[in-house]
Amino acid sequence: MRTAQRRTTLLATTAAATAALVTGGLLTAVSAQAAAGCQVAYSVASQWPGGFTGNVTVTNLGDPVSGWTLRWSYGAGQQVSQAWGATVTQSGSEVSAANVDYNGNLATNGSASFGFNASWNNSSNPAPTSFTLNNVACTGGTTTPTTAPPTTAPPTTPGTPTTPPIPSDPPPSVPPQTGLVGWATQNGGTTGGGGAPATTVTNASALTSALNASGSAVIRVSGTISCSGMLRVRSNKTILGNSGATIVGCGLNVSGDRNVIIRNLTFRDWNDDAINVQESATNIWIDHNTFSNGYDGAVDIKRGSDFVTVSWNRVFNHDKTMLLGHSDDNGAQDTGHLRVTYHHNWFDGSKQRNPRVRFGNPVHVYNNYYRANTGYGVASTENAGVLVEGNYFENVPDTYHLGEADSGPGKLVARNNHFVNSPAGQTGGSVASIPYSYQLDTASNVKSIVTGGAGAGRITV
Repeated sequence: MRTAQRRTTLLATTAAATAALVTGGLLTAVSAQAAAGCQVAYSVASQWPGGFTGNVTVTNLGDPVSGWTLRWSYGAGQQVSQAWGATVTQSGSEVSAANVDYNGNLATNGSASFGFNASWNNSSNPAPTSFTLNNVACTGGTTTPTTAPPTTAPPTTPGTPTTPPIPSDPPPSVPPQTGLVGWATQNGGTTGGGGAPATTVTNASALTSALNASGSAVIRVSGTISCSGMLRVRSNKTILGNSGATIVGCGLNVSGDRNVIIRNLTFRDWNDDAINVQESATNIWIDHNTFSNGYDGAVDIKRGSDFVTVSWNRVFNHDKTMLLGHSDDNGAQDTGHLRVTYHHNWFDGSKQRNPRVRFGNPVHVYNNYYRANTGYGVASTENAGVLVEGNYFENVPDTYHLGEADSGPGKLVARNNHFVNSPAGQTGGSVASIPYSYQLDTASNVKSIVTGGAGAGRITV
């Protein structure tokens, strides 16, 4: 609905490592001499043929330190390929993990966590037996780490929670996910109209009636439907566009209802919002749609709504793209909600709010393609927590930042993004962990993946 301009972004957190390997010894500080004592926890959270995901937590039991490097060696040829929460390099068997900007300072009893993906030889994946912190050995007894059993493939099943959650990047040979992934898989999942018989609508009157009816329904939109204002969508609806289906002049309003799927539609020239999710609406999946030339938001989510996935959409020739949280004054309703996943969307010259985030934590923005966004990409405001991960930014002068207009800063973690004629943006703080499994495509491949698959008409429904 029509709202004042607001921007928010999403911060990413490192995965919490399970305590698997504990070593006690000396930890030296960069800025102060540390007392004896450090603890390292190493675990394998997930393992598949050819690769695994590792988690590490280091705890400082001595004096405060400013800046750290943790080193260990592998004994079976393991090779680290990608990391988050630390800058990790490898020379031969020796691995070095250095802090990033937001976790370099460790107070006494303070901890820092990071994770990584690595390859292994499929027959042996022994854990490291010793670590050094700032070139001083952490010595002491160890316990055998808990290793996740091998799986026949990387963890790519949409909507299957894992413990601990895996912010992972399985091998790039795995095709991108096009099914339901992200926050809409949580809270019981999102099925829309399920197996209800399909009804095809070809005009505004029939569409309005079908959307507002009680009960489960699968609604197929055929041809071009012209309308105005906002059409109310009730619970348990799947709205699918047949080939070329277009909605002109109006938008869809999911207000206080749940379990809605909207896929494969083209929206243009709307006079309010194209899709508005509000008033504690939950479990919404907005997928493979195209938006252009509207008045206000393409996809706005607000007023305590939750468990939403926005995936594989294209927005072009439009200004205000995706607002998450409509007002700085609505924290009482929004805090603890507004959990949204934005992935594989094509922000094709859309000016701003890609997305703009308030209060939600964690909000997950991954594997999106940003092209020539003249305002900004992602904004995290009003204590939101946004993870900006594995995105491709091309010719974007302001990729992501904290705060926007009159809105105070949120938290934002950025990792594994790819920049072409675009700077890295502003980060700060920590973000809650991601509770669902997902496949992270290599950021440098995201442009070709997204432009080849995003928008209406790219799937058969």
